[in-house]
Amino acid sequence: MEIVFLGTTGPIPTERRNLSGILLEYLNENFLFDCGEGTQRQMRIAGINFMRIDKVFITHLHADHFLGLGGLIQSMDFLERRRPLNIYGPKGLKSTIGHMLSMGTFKLDSLEVNTYEIEEGIVLKGGKYTISCTHTDHTPNSLAYCFEEDPKRRFLKKKAIELGVPEGRSFSKLQDGETVVVHGKKITPDDVLSDPVPGRKMVYTGDTRICENVIKLSENADILIHDGTFSEEEIDNVKKAGHSTAKQAAEVAKRANVKKLYLTHISQRYTDARVLEGEARGIFPESYTAEDFMKVKVEKH
Repeated sequence: MEIVFLGTTGPIPTERRNLSGILLEYLNENFLFDCGEGTQRQMRIAGINFMRIDKVFITHLHADHFLGLGGLIQSMDFLERRRPLNIYGPKGLKSTIGHMLSMGTFKLDSLEVNTYEIEEGIVLKGGKYTISCTHTDHTPNSLAYCFEEDPKRRFLKKKAIELGVPEGRSFSKLQDGETVVVHGKKITPDDVLSDPVPGRKMVYTGDTRICENVIKLSENADILIHDGTFSEEEIDNVKKAGHSTAKQAAEVAKRANVKKLYLTHISQRYTDARVLEGEARGIFPESYTAEDFMKVKVEKH
């Protein structure tokens, strides 16, 4: 699993930071979370083939989080993509995308775009993962997303051999959940598989104040990507704008017992974001300021 930060600034792009966008790659499947203006260009620079993206997840309907969809959709259509693009997001997404696709002479010739307005809970289940969401404290319909790999059970080869299971096809059957018979005795998967090991987990908050929903969603996550727009000196702006300070994001990370925190949505006023990282590390040492094109690998458990 790998995370690529495509845009890490607040509502105004800077020379170093583009608007919000995060790509998660898992087993050769690409998931895009938010798509601010210029996101498709960021993907080209990062060497990411945007034509491989089938699922996009929008946190809320502020322009810096979704306005890049128009260009992305038109590029996919221009390249004659036939595979549908599925976009998930809060209430209001369908009308927003509808307006976007009706502007000017915008016309789709090849691409099918499906939009899904989602509520809190499970968004979808893949073959080996689940994506869920919860409401955040920003706009009435803002969402945070959780990507979680399904739990796994390790095959205990030594134990299987001790039980007399011959290597080869019987091993494969047990790993696939089938019972085998060895010398007249049934050997079940439970006999040779470990207890479930939790899968890898990533949470992306989008924009939010410090929020109990996010703390709950983030419990024991490998990676928490949290709004860290301001320093503590700007606490009054946080209250008015619906954002978090770096210190508040670190408090969420600590309470949720995550492994690593990445601060994003950095205000343009911070040309050197190390001040934010320093404030966060005072609370949660494994805190980092995300940068455009930063790649983070999440190793298997």
